[in-house]
Amino acid sequence: MPEQLLTIHNIIYTYSSGKRALDNVDFTVAAGEFVALAGRNGSGKTTLTRLAMALLKPAGGSIHFQGKNTVGMTPADMARSIGYVFQNPDRQIFRETVLSEVAYGPEQLGFAPAALNESVTWALTMTGLTDLAGSFPRTLSRGQKQKVAIASAIAMRPQVLILDEPTSGQDPWEAQSLMELLTDLNKQGITIILVTHDMELIARYAARAVVLEQGCKVFDGTPDELFDGSQDIGAWGLMPPAALALSQQLTGVKAQSTEELVNLLGLAIKRRREHHA
Repeated sequence: MPEQLLTIHNIIYTYSSGKRALDNVDFTVAAGEFVALAGRNGSGKTTLTRLAMALLKPAGGSIHFQGKNTVGMTPADMARSIGYVFQNPDRQIFRETVLSEVAYGPEQLGFAPAALNESVTWALTMTGLTDLAGSFPRTLSRGQKQKVAIASAIAMRPQVLILDEPTSGQDPWEAQSLMELLTDLNKQGITIILVTHDMELIARYAARAVVLEQGCKVFDGTPDELFDGSQDIGAWGLMPPAALALSQQLTGVKAQSTEELVNLLGLAIKRRREHHA
């Protein structure tokens, strides 16, 4: 049975205005999972991840990492185990070269020179940034900057990687490249928590989806269960993937991604031709 890494237990968080942002949210993330945290804007997704990183403190409930209560931990403590990538990569990029940016985290954690070099080299290789190691990060594209932020996080060898809307503002090719990177990292054993409102990404890449609505957890299950028609996702401000919505109008065809829909339609056309040959 996979190790339970992150346990969110009845978390309550209230803004200074008095508005409750999270209300008794409860779920656990196991080692090796690829979890999508979904919900409309203002549902509490980012607040929850910032609580997990000790950037905020809960008003009630508890957060445990590997069974240890994080109440007394700092963001620096959490960074040893959980990498966090902001929605806007410019918020966490400040060094003169990609190489020095990626090396910053391991340096702060006190990595020995050999381990530092190994981790930075691995992170640059994984993200495809080796040839850009000497570049000034702020001149890169949005997608490349996001990969720099991811490389900086994974260079610290975290067990969990949390990403807040990482594909926001990217073209489809950059977004696909980034999601394939996350899939590869997950295959290497890094637990992924993806904050997103993009249902296409959830259907194609995530193994599990947790949905928040007005600060409450309203769904926790597989993408198939989320999109099978048994859930009123429209009430949560969500729309099914376009391919699924279209396939539901076609008899005998069910697809959750555009690629799958094209393949199924091609197969259906082939069978029809063979039948009438």
